[in-house]
Amino acid sequence: MPDPRSSAVVFAYHNVGCRCLSVLLAHGVEVVLVVTHRDNPKETIWFDSVAELAALHGIPVITPDNPNTPEVIAQIRALQADFFFSFYYREMLKRELLEIPKSGALNMHGSLLPKYRGRVPVNWAIIHGETETGATLHYMTEKPDNGDIVSQQAVPILPDDTALQVFQKVTVAAEIALNDVLPALLAGKAQKVKQDLSKGAYFGGRKAEDGII
Repeated sequence: MPDPRSSAVVFAYHNVGCRCLSVLLAHGVEVVLVVTHRDNPKETIWFDSVAELAALHGIPVITPDNPNTPEVIAQIRALQADFFFSFYYREMLKRELLEIPKSGALNMHGSLLPKYRGRVPVNWAIIHGETETGATLHYMTEKPDNGDIVSQQAVPILPDDTALQVFQKVTVAAEIALNDVLPALLAGKAQKVKQDLSKGAYFGGRKAEDGII
């Protein structure tokens, strides 16, 4: 079990957010706050609610439109958390937030970084004909998806896989990647691997015409 003083603020959404939050709790991490998005009924028919999971465990939840406001930053700073974790949270965290946690801020990204940095990485991997993708846990910097890697888990993309099926695989990959490295991370012994950004590229949001084969 980790040191009981290991605490975290978790920024999370979607199934990946739920599964990774569950991993933290299973390892005894004290999650002092969950920052998420307001649940949208049009989306929650497709995936689980981080807010509901947090409430089930008695964890305070906030849903700010912008986590980088002075008010939200002050609220989070007062918690003095050891770690920040971002699991499919949709807002960028700026430097003032990233500098708060004593042991660093980490993000789970749905690709094998440095490939497919940026938006909708599962879709881009499929569009580009990749035969594998995965999930990567990395330290956060002000630039998206370019910090040092601490854990990575690959999954295959089969010829007849749908985007939903690949995303389901990536959700499991994220859970495994976090679970594997968390004991070392909490002990301050996780190895960091610097990304070679020349081996990948940054992608923006996908447009409808990008899906044409």
